[in-house]
Amino acid sequence: MSAATRQTVKAIPAYVGPDTIRALVGYEDVVEEVAAAFADFSRGLGDSPVAVFAPAGRDGDVHVKSAWLPGRSVFTVKVATWFAERARRGGTPGSGAVAVFDARTGDLQAVLEDEHHLSDIRTAAAGALAARTLARPDSAVVGVLGTGVQAYLQILAAADELPIREARVWGRRDERVRRLAAALVTRRPDLRVTPVGTARQACEGADVLVTATASTEPLVDAEWLAPGLHITAVGADDPTKAELSPSCLYRADRIVVDSRALTAVHGDLARAQAAFPEPTELGEVIAGSAPGRERADEITVCKLIGLGVQDLAAAQVTLDLLRGTGPQRSRPPACATDLPLSNAPRQGRAAATSGCGLP
Repeated sequence: MSAATRQTVKAIPAYVGPDTIRALVGYEDVVEEVAAAFADFSRGLGDSPVAVFAPAGRDGDVHVKSAWLPGRSVFTVKVATWFAERARRGGTPGSGAVAVFDARTGDLQAVLEDEHHLSDIRTAAAGALAARTLARPDSAVVGVLGTGVQAYLQILAAADELPIREARVWGRRDERVRRLAAALVTRRPDLRVTPVGTARQACEGADVLVTATASTEPLVDAEWLAPGLHITAVGADDPTKAELSPSCLYRADRIVVDSRALTAVHGDLARAQAAFPEPTELGEVIAGSAPGRERADEITVCKLIGLGVQDLAAAQVTLDLLRGTGPQRSRPPACATDLPLSNAPRQGRAAATSGCGLP
C-alpha cells in the first residue's frame, strides 16, 4: 500500500455507537457479503455457534451469535437483546453490540453498539437473496404479515430484487399498519401499499409472502397458497414460535433454510414435529450446488433463523465503511428509526427491533 493510500484509510474507532452505524450501513450494502458468508457456511467452513436465553421470560431475551470464517481478517461475537423494560423507560426494546476481534491475534478491534441495526439489515439481506433465488422473476405483489422493522426492510429488499409494484400489509393493530405504510411510501413512493383486514387477504394474489411476526401459533394455512408463491419466513426464530402451519410446509415444492441444524431446533419446521425431506440450505443455492426455483408454478419456502456468519459479514462491511474504503451512500439507509415507536413494548423481541413481533 502506498503512502498516499495509507493516508486515505481512516483508523477504526474502538467504540462505534448506534447513530453512526444506522447512518453508515444499510441492508443493500451487505447483501453480497452475506451471500458469500452463506455459501461458505454451507460448504462447512468456519463455525457459527448460537446461544439463546430469556432472563425476563417473554419480557426479555438474549441471542448470542458468534462466527469465524477462513480467510476473514476478523471474527465476531454478537449479543442481541430485547427487553420490554427498556421500552417502558423510553428506549428501543432492542439493544446489544457486536464485538469484533482480530482473527490473527484475538485482539479486540472494535465494539459496534448497533441497537440491533446490524441484525436487522443482515436479515433483510438474507430475504433479498431468498427473493433473488426462489421467487418468480416477474413477481409484482408482496404480501406481508407483520408491521415492525423487519416487515419494512423485507418489503424494501424484495422490491430491490423483483419488479414489486404493490405491498399488501396485515397487522393486528391499525396504527402500526398505518405507520409501516407511511414509512414505505416515504422510502419507495413508486410502491402501492394496501392495508388488508386479514392474514388470508395478504396471501391471496401475492407472488411473494413475508411472515415477520413473533406468533406462537401458525398464521398461514396451506389452502391460501397459490401455485408460484414464494414465502420468506423470518419471524419464528426460537422453539416457541411458528408462523406456517405444518400443512403449508407439506404443500411446498421446495423448502430452503439458512441452517439445517438450527431449523431442526427453532421455528416452523421444528414446531411441526413432522418428517420432511431434508431441506436445502440457502448457501447451497447461492453457491450453485443446489437448485433454487426451477418452475414457475412451484411453491417455495425460505425459512430463516439467522446465523452468526451474517453478523460477521455485516460487521466486516461496517468496518470497511468506517475506514472509508467501502461504497459511499447517496441517501441514509432504511432503519428502525423510520418507524417511530409507540410506548407499547408488548409484542416480543422482533416486533420493535427486527420487526418480527406480533403485528
